[in-house]
Amino acid sequence: MKSATAPLDKPQAKRNYVKRLAADVKRDWDLYALLVPGILFLLLFKYAPMYGITIAFKDFNIFDGYDASPWVGWKHFAKLFSSPDFLHVFQNTVILSFLKIGILFPLPILIALLLNELRRMLFKRAIQTVIYLPHFLSWVIVSGLFIDLLSSNGGLVNKAMAMIGLEPISFFLDNSVFRGVLITSAGWKETGWSTIVYLAAFATIDPGLYEAAKIDGAGRMKQLWHITLPGIAPIILLMFILRLGSILEAGTEQILVMYNPTVYKVSDVIGTYVYRMGLGNQDYSFTTAVGVFESVIAFTLVLAGNALSRKYLQRGIW
Repeated sequence: MKSATAPLDKPQAKRNYVKRLAADVKRDWDLYALLVPGILFLLLFKYAPMYGITIAFKDFNIFDGYDASPWVGWKHFAKLFSSPDFLHVFQNTVILSFLKIGILFPLPILIALLLNELRRMLFKRAIQTVIYLPHFLSWVIVSGLFIDLLSSNGGLVNKAMAMIGLEPISFFLDNSVFRGVLITSAGWKETGWSTIVYLAAFATIDPGLYEAAKIDGAGRMKQLWHITLPGIAPIILLMFILRLGSILEAGTEQILVMYNPTVYKVSDVIGTYVYRMGLGNQDYSFTTAVGVFESVIAFTLVLAGNALSRKYLQRGIW
């Protein structure tokens, strides 16, 4: 005889779940109806195009179409892993991504912490507005601004360097400094916008904790270390795990409008490689295989990051 506290078997639990869901839908049908446009959007623009993955396993011909193109199995993946060009591109992608994570990921947290300490709201809002604005500029405009600033022929930075007796630097032609240009421009454009998430996270921290800390004699730094940072730690963790998922993206749009053949050696990443091979050489099957590989790695990194987080920090995305 089963005890009153014995867990339900799986079929019974599933039936109970369906009944509860049906009751919820019947009661709040108008709220569930609001989900329909979003679900249709996902199905139409996210899931339906996934059929195009089959191109990676075919010798795709744009005139023959999906169905008529012959299957070749793992041919393009074998070409991918044996290609010295791709291995170099993959190395560039990983290096740029880790540089951006190591340098740019902590910056929004630091800026948000500094802004949170400001007490003059007018000054605080003015700074927020100034650092947010670059996010709304396209990479084409940002690229033009940095080219004008860093040009070796009349650029403001090189003019200033010449005034203090330094040699001009070809920022967009020198392999040793071009990665620095990419990181600096990415930080200038997106760091301010990323602070929004962390500033919003501060609002979830109970003000009573700060009052109690003041009573106990804790100063600003101790409050920051023992209340503020632990309070936003889940958001930091969430953003970091999500950032792992885009580690092989490395800023394709940015690089496309800023790089040139001279600096391919240090700036050609998977996204730009796919662009050049897919549209330039019309090798659609190979570039689709590259895209599939990138997606699988990104998915694996998100799963691994979440698993490690749950194991060692007892929290994760799910």
